[in-house]
Amino acid sequence: MKRLFGLLLLFLLLALMVAGGAGWWLWQRTDQPYKAYAGDGKTVVVEPGMAVTTILAELSAEGVLEDPTAARLYLVYGLDNPPLQAGEYRFEGALSTRQVLAKLIAGDIVTHPVTLVEGKTLAETAKILADAGFGDRRAFEAAMNDPAPIADLDPAANDLEGYLFPDTYRFARGTGEVEIVQRLVETFRQRFGEAYSPSDSEGGGRSLREAVILASVVEKEARLADERPVIAGVYANRLERGIALYADPTVIYALMRLDRWNGNLTRDNLQVDSPYNTYRYPGLPPGPICSPGLGSLRAAADPAEVPYLYFVSRNDGSHVFARTLGEHNRNVNEWQKRYWRRRWAEERAAESRGDSPSP
Repeated sequence: MKRLFGLLLLFLLLALMVAGGAGWWLWQRTDQPYKAYAGDGKTVVVEPGMAVTTILAELSAEGVLEDPTAARLYLVYGLDNPPLQAGEYRFEGALSTRQVLAKLIAGDIVTHPVTLVEGKTLAETAKILADAGFGDRRAFEAAMNDPAPIADLDPAANDLEGYLFPDTYRFARGTGEVEIVQRLVETFRQRFGEAYSPSDSEGGGRSLREAVILASVVEKEARLADERPVIAGVYANRLERGIALYADPTVIYALMRLDRWNGNLTRDNLQVDSPYNTYRYPGLPPGPICSPGLGSLRAAADPAEVPYLYFVSRNDGSHVFARTLGEHNRNVNEWQKRYWRRRWAEERAAESRGDSPSP
């Protein structure tokens, strides 16, 4: 009996030694940095539904993992077999098996940047995202034409025009179009929508929808940050007095919706019959005309208290403002008619000399 007990004890000790040795071997095997590919880094795509053994074999074939068998054993016995996340991964430099697996378990995937600048329309935003490789343009437009994501903030919205917040984003390849659009709307909520209150506005306590519409017009008119509140103030004054906005960007937007915009605004264009034409229809247009940035949104929510009713471009991004129509007409004569006559004369003179005119 003692002999049997001793044999059992010996067997147990040997088993423990073997297990300990195996554990030590596995720990050492998965702790060694490894890199068998050329260059500084390697990108590997893990497709959804790919088997773990296939993932590890692919990583080994790409020179990222030295021993896929040891990696599998470590996953099962060292980490209790957690799932590996699909996505695009970037591995740089020599990494241990444990470091590689940690990235896959955490889903530390590669994301790619895309910048959406202020003043783009819904259709233009869809094209930018599609051209950057994040999805199908028509799928983006379909998602953007669904107002559901903003229905609680703007029940009157027919689409997401104005609510696709311009910013620099990072998305993983394969992120769905609907998910990307929801991210743009959620950023609008975080940056402006949830913080906005009509009581905060000095411009008549207009609703969030009205503020976004006004901000979209300001965005298309203003180039200098310090002029945004002033331009918003001009429009607020005109709205208060029942004077039409006479905003060229609204006419351009109307022409774009009718697929009639060719890049050149003419006098005839100012007569286009569209509710977006603020030359013909007083008040705000029926909806936003672009995605305004935070500066324009804040300006529309809190316009500057100014005495002006008019402004005209100086052709350098700045504007000159006027209180009366007579003063405005003089400014138009100086900064539009005379300015362009001088500019065209300089260009003709430059052409005759064979050089370029000064800007």
